[in-house]
Amino acid sequence: MTMREMVVVIAAAAFGALVACSHPPGDLAASSGPPPVRTPVGPVPGVTENPPRPQNPYSSNAGAMSEGRTLFVRMNCSGCHGGRAGGGMGPSLRDPDWLFGNSDAQIFSSIAEGRSHGMPAWGTKLTDDQIWKLVTYVKSLRTPDEPQPPS
Repeated sequence: MTMREMVVVIAAAAFGALVACSHPPGDLAASSGPPPVRTPVGPVPGVTENPPRPQNPYSSNAGAMSEGRTLFVRMNCSGCHGGRAGGGMGPSLRDPDWLFGNSDAQIFSSIAEGRSHGMPAWGTKLTDDQIWKLVTYVKSLRTPDEPQPPS
């Protein structure tokens, strides 16, 4: 059989299969016998809608920013992120590039749960209230509201 004949045979077989299939693929209605029983398999994995993110109760609160700065120093965050959060062995918290997001909720999650490659989880050592104050301080960096900005 020549190559041309083989192509014609394959094309004819494909056309015949296409013509014989008068219902959508996966449709079992054309088969004989009782209708199929459809069993639910449960919820579809993954998030189907964006869950509401927690809101920072201290957003733009000057007192909380100052307390967050104190916590930043006391918990030795500067040991990794630098004295003014400009970076060290940990990433800078002053630049606009964030690996895990820069929203209040995402920063809270990074502090509370930790991140791979060195960021410890502080959620067992700090209260949510203290973490929100740290978030408020971190969000104040590079803004006119920053407490004790670098000179």
